[in-house]
Amino acid sequence: MPTISSRGANAHTSPIRKLSPYADAAKKAGRKVYHLNIGQPDIQTPPAALQKVRTTDVKVLEYSPSAGIASYREKLPEYYRRNGIDVTPGDILVTSGASEGIYFALLACLDRGETILSPEPLYANYVGFAEMADVHIRAVTCTIETGFALPSVADFARALTPDVKAIFLCNPNNPTGAVYPEIMLRALAELALEHDIYLFVDEVYREFCYGETPFFSALNLPGMENHVVVFDSISKRYSACGARVGAVVSRNHRVLTTILKYAETRLSPPSFGQMLAEALIDTDEAYFSTVKKEYKQRRDLLYNRLSAMPGVTCYRPDGAFYVFAKLPIDDCERFCQWLLEDFTYNNQTVMLAPGNGFYTTPGLGKQEVRFAYVLNERDLNNAMDCLALALERYQAEMKIETSFRV
Repeated sequence: MPTISSRGANAHTSPIRKLSPYADAAKKAGRKVYHLNIGQPDIQTPPAALQKVRTTDVKVLEYSPSAGIASYREKLPEYYRRNGIDVTPGDILVTSGASEGIYFALLACLDRGETILSPEPLYANYVGFAEMADVHIRAVTCTIETGFALPSVADFARALTPDVKAIFLCNPNNPTGAVYPEIMLRALAELALEHDIYLFVDEVYREFCYGETPFFSALNLPGMENHVVVFDSISKRYSACGARVGAVVSRNHRVLTTILKYAETRLSPPSFGQMLAEALIDTDEAYFSTVKKEYKQRRDLLYNRLSAMPGVTCYRPDGAFYVFAKLPIDDCERFCQWLLEDFTYNNQTVMLAPGNGFYTTPGLGKQEVRFAYVLNERDLNNAMDCLALALERYQAEMKIETSFRV
């Protein structure tokens, strides 16, 4: 039998989906599974945009231009202007989700063996993209005690070595929900300028900020025109994850021209997805107000329920739709699998994302999990009922030391 490459055999496994076979088996056995493992909202995609795609008169579903459909790229700056960001169509390259944009940017801006500097816990798929591009991630670790706020600029500076070519942030953050203040972004921008490196920022959750820290786009950092590369997507903004339409936004056109080479190799982003994305730009601002209010209520519900559980360490996140909590368990992977294989309450259970998969530092996150508050309040409450009982049963069955249960 032919062999599998060592690269493939050692590829990073996503903590978000790795337990899916166990969830599928639980459903096949007739159990209800509450999916808090993945950022797939149950919020309705704006119906008017979906209807526009349904009624589009398409005789031949053609390739689009590799950089994206021209009318969509020309309309996109309207969206950014409404959010206080001034860009032109020439600053935008459409990608198959933000994921493709991140991968292409790593290929375009880093050579093999070079390094990006990123706070952890970090979005787990960044690790996969880095592996595919044959580059390294060096982590600057954040802690749950501070709500995963960014460490000091001095901590980032100490981690800089000549092989570091970019600082990579997700703001608001996935998986922690932290929102990074303007003063910190400006300080990191100065560091990037001093060392002549890129500042990559994943801004797909910019609509979802609930605390006192307002969202500040890296595209508004002065003097960073050649250094900032922003990744964006319609997936979370409009609850349109399946459209697979994202964008790379940068005023560094040399970067975009280089990314376009890879975009031409994959031919084009999804045509129907771009038609939907273009129609979504006309979505009324009231949609975002309603959705933001709904997520804030879900956040508060999840935070309050988790905080009431003995032994759980939690914080109130200011953005996105995730909570990264520490549970009174011995091993998050074992616990998350046990939930799907061995636990049931009223024929229900919960699927969570094990926290260790969001770290690059070995040994970290072993008792942590990521919760995505993407379900309605009734389902969230049911999921928390399951979790509260599950923690009690798991501690008893696994004979967890009482020190975990303080």
